[in-house]
Amino acid sequence: MEAHTEEKPYKCSTCLKSFSQRSTQVQHMRVHTNEKPYQCSVCLKNFAKNSTLVEHMRIHTKEKPYQCTVCLKNFSRQWHVLQHMSTHTGEKPFQCSECVKGFSRRSYLELHMRVHTREKPYQCAVCVKYFASKSEIVRHMRIHTGEKPYQCSQCDKDFVTKSALAVHVRVHTKEKPYQCSTCLKDFAQYSQLQRHVRVHTKEKPYQCSMCLKHFSSSSSLMIHKRAHTGERPYRCSVCLKGFVQHSQMKQHLRVHTKERLHQCTECLKHFSCKSGLVMHMRIHTGEKPYQCPECMRDFSWKSCLAQHRKTHTGEKPYKCSDCLKAFSRKSALITHTQVHTGQKPYHCSKCEKKFSQNSYLLKHMRVHIREST
Repeated sequence: MEAHTEEKPYKCSTCLKSFSQRSTQVQHMRVHTNEKPYQCSVCLKNFAKNSTLVEHMRIHTKEKPYQCTVCLKNFSRQWHVLQHMSTHTGEKPFQCSECVKGFSRRSYLELHMRVHTREKPYQCAVCVKYFASKSEIVRHMRIHTGEKPYQCSQCDKDFVTKSALAVHVRVHTKEKPYQCSTCLKDFAQYSQLQRHVRVHTKEKPYQCSMCLKHFSSSSSLMIHKRAHTGERPYRCSVCLKGFVQHSQMKQHLRVHTKERLHQCTECLKHFSCKSGLVMHMRIHTGEKPYQCPECMRDFSWKSCLAQHRKTHTGEKPYKCSDCLKAFSRKSALITHTQVHTGQKPYHCSKCEKKFSQNSYLLKHMRVHIREST
């Protein structure tokens, strides 16, 4: 009868909240006393209510008695199903009062509000860094503990987060669910698509605070900053040489291992890195993708274009320390210094005569060719 008349005769002596049933009041009092009489027999965790213990036990039993009627996905708790249903209905009843963004759950809205309030209530006990959500600090703590709880079933590689594992699995499945609407290229990660789109939009939102140069991605900016700081965080385990990027170090290691994974299909020449093979292939295809904006001359390599452009600008950045003569190319300066050092590294195999430049040796060799004919 109490439930129908809405009479609430049982009152909490601490906060004066009223209840219609005595059992509900007894349960409520545990909020104040912190009493947790129900214990899990598996992990010994304690709970204030028996119903909470029952729900918790499903973590150990893997029982999921509640099923979504749309996609047939199973859940361990009834309210998880109700929350999940919003993914099918698209319903977002919880709206942010600041930016009017909608959310399917109240907890998502509460978490989102910290973007506006800048509240970060969770602090790391190791490095004292603050975080907006409990899940963020849990993920962060794995940096200190080295824990990687998510393992790939294909290659046994471990990951810090479940999302990182999900992205990695696409390496094996070859799945690329994100497509560029401009060129229809597919990507495994949404972040890769975002970076790629900037190729079309020419957008470069990341700026270096030192030289004001702009970049299309934050990772490119971070790598660029090392040019200013001199930081080389990746070190070769063989010769201890430092590198700005991990990919550079991996490529360098092949100098020691003599590994050459990439082979030209035309001449069967091997290369230690894919970029070396791509550039080499232009010898066979005749492709010249780099064009001078001044004279429209085409070049196979970017470095050749950069070198060529100095003929238009008159730039000669390489200067001889002995006579101050300037050169547009570093190789030209090296050749020139032999005038001062007297060095003649090029030897004629016929008469042992020496030359300072290879071009001089080639010209000299014609003397022997004429003599032999």
